[in-house]
Amino acid sequence: MLSIGSISLSSPLVLAPLAGYSDLPFRLLCRQFGAGLCVSEMISSHGLVYGQSKTISMLASCNEERPVSFQLFGADPAIMGEAAAILAPYEPDFIDINMGCPVKKVTKRGAGAALMTDIGLAEKIIRAVVDSSSCPVTLKIRSGPDSKTICAGDFTRMAQTNGVSAVCVHGRTWKQGFSGVADWAIVKETKASAEIPVLGNGDVQSNEQALTRMRQSGCDGVLIGRAAIGNPWVFSVEERPVSVDGVTAVVSRHLELIDYHIKEPNRCLGSIKNHLGKYFKGFPNSSKVRKEIFEQQDFISLRSFLQTIG
Repeated sequence: MLSIGSISLSSPLVLAPLAGYSDLPFRLLCRQFGAGLCVSEMISSHGLVYGQSKTISMLASCNEERPVSFQLFGADPAIMGEAAAILAPYEPDFIDINMGCPVKKVTKRGAGAALMTDIGLAEKIIRAVVDSSSCPVTLKIRSGPDSKTICAGDFTRMAQTNGVSAVCVHGRTWKQGFSGVADWAIVKETKASAEIPVLGNGDVQSNEQALTRMRQSGCDGVLIGRAAIGNPWVFSVEERPVSVDGVTAVVSRHLELIDYHIKEPNRCLGSIKNHLGKYFKGFPNSSKVRKEIFEQQDFISLRSFLQTIG
């Protein structure tokens, strides 16, 4: 059992934040399949402070999802602290700080993985968020800026000194991005010197592999990201169905959650299609199915089309 602060999770397997994918319906689906916690998409601290409607909409949650974690990103300690305070009325169970995103539009502003090049600034941000939060604060980092500067251990020790309740280490450097192979030896080394829970992340493709990584590294939990898209079974001992019928039943459930929780699904139809197309990867005629999914003009026609698959 994984406990962070005073909260015990039902499973040590956690849905990582996925830009463009980790909306409320998908998080709920992953929870139903066994994820102990789901982290929101990255939420801009500036967007919260300036009241941007798109950013505020990313805070949608419900009791069925709890515990819920909202992930903040930014490079200004004062803004990050103010954003954490703004989250209070939404009653998150955790606030997660992103210091691991390697995407250029984030790092060029000094946020995400770029913060691993400035431990002093990173410490100020952590302190500001912890001081402004009434819930446990967690941290997402990478192994370091590059292979010559592996600093996950130093960051974790700094974070725990400043009140962070858990750290997730992605076993790649900022320079690697999503290329190459995640180095779980760094996760193991970080865990060995930490006094708080350490979770690992990187290249986990199945429930079995996640549990194996935990045994090998000694980490307390595992974040699963890209492998969960179109495959919520990754959080369960139940394997992905080998039949299209088995998959479409879950796709239908996903669509029900979208219909219930998203007021205007046609406004995010592109994102919905991206989700649904992933479910059919590897099946005969899957490219044809995905093509037809993307040809649907609205949410109603998309649901009607998916009822014909099987």
